[in-house]
Amino acid sequence: MTELRYPDAVVHFGVFFQGVNHSTIWSDPRSGSQMHHSTFTQLVRTAERGLFDAFFLGEGLRLREQHGKIHDLDVVGRPDALTELAALAGLTSRIGLVATQNTTYNDPADLARRLASLDVLSGGRAAWNVVTTDNAWTGANFRRGGYLDHADRYERAERFVNLAKAVWDSWDGRGFTPVTSSDRFFDVEIEPTVPRSPQEHPVLFQAGDSPAGRDFATRTADVIFSRHGTDHADALEFADDIRRRTVAAGRPEGDVLILPGTQIVVADNEAEVEEKARWVLEQQVTPATALSLVGQVWGEDLSGYDPDGPLPAHDPVIADIDGTRGAHRAGADARALAQQWRAVAEENKFSLRELVLHHSSERGFAGTASQLADELAFWVRSGASDGFNITPYLVPSGLDDIVDQVVPALQDRGAYPSEYVGTTLREHLGLRAPLTRR
Repeated sequence: MTELRYPDAVVHFGVFFQGVNHSTIWSDPRSGSQMHHSTFTQLVRTAERGLFDAFFLGEGLRLREQHGKIHDLDVVGRPDALTELAALAGLTSRIGLVATQNTTYNDPADLARRLASLDVLSGGRAAWNVVTTDNAWTGANFRRGGYLDHADRYERAERFVNLAKAVWDSWDGRGFTPVTSSDRFFDVEIEPTVPRSPQEHPVLFQAGDSPAGRDFATRTADVIFSRHGTDHADALEFADDIRRRTVAAGRPEGDVLILPGTQIVVADNEAEVEEKARWVLEQQVTPATALSLVGQVWGEDLSGYDPDGPLPAHDPVIADIDGTRGAHRAGADARALAQQWRAVAEENKFSLRELVLHHSSERGFAGTASQLADELAFWVRSGASDGFNITPYLVPSGLDDIVDQVVPALQDRGAYPSEYVGTTLREHLGLRAPLTRR
């Protein structure tokens, strides 16, 4: 049994509203439109009622494709993140508002001003999920296809973030100091116009998982949004690595919070847990989605195949997996992955769809409210994470069971707050002052 390193720690919750995905069950009659303002309003108000720390919007800069065609199995398209969050700021009073914004296809002066504006208008509740992009597929939408080397993406991002911080720091309470900088990425002279909010800077999130991404996060970010939200041992290893890197960056060990993305399925009783989790999974991975995901690896259209039949007998026609679906397997060895999948399917006698369901089954947690409260509290108190960024499988009603059942169970265990501790996102998360303001 893993020791409880932090026996009095409380669980932090955020909600992650993805921009493009097949994990949300859009075909369900209870699902709302991801373009309609009421969907966002209902979801964020439920999260705030449940004392969630933050409402987190993903972002995409180009429609996803497969085999040279627009991929139409996933729901896509959504209002601009900062615009939507500004509207939600006026309808909420405590919950943090996190916008995913790209450092490759934005300008430091403009983005720093827009983020500062959201921070001031919301009373200190804004946050920036800092993301990088270097692929030519996305860049083509900006007439910059392939212009940024892969190795430069984090160097540019760090220069971008540092310039944004300089803009936010330029306000001295009476006026602004111009910000100037000239290097191979930026040549700017910025005249700031927006004063600091009560939390001084927007909170910075970062999700890079490579060694360079982890170092970038521990040097610059306040919170890491990770994909290590399923396996406890894996999450603990990741968290310990982040803590080591944080100390190496000259910061206190717990200075960067870790909020893995995860899914939570709440069942009314133990007998229903497995059945409900299976229903959710089968709604997410439809036969057409299973064929599409396998077709991404094989590099061809498999829509004519039987999803209840075997994997293709021939090898993939490509060496690397195309990244235009935006999947985390982009650039992976397609032939090696296909060989691995065949071995798993043969050993377990899986059909094509059963194999995809098998590999998609570990998305998070399923249980009764009591079981989930015990498990989530254990993760946080053992040091595997500081909380969770929850992706609802239904939108906008997917948080109802969590807020109505899991949150009270956590509160009964002393593992969840009974009220917001302050008015700013930085206060909710228990963060220190921004790095440049200490």
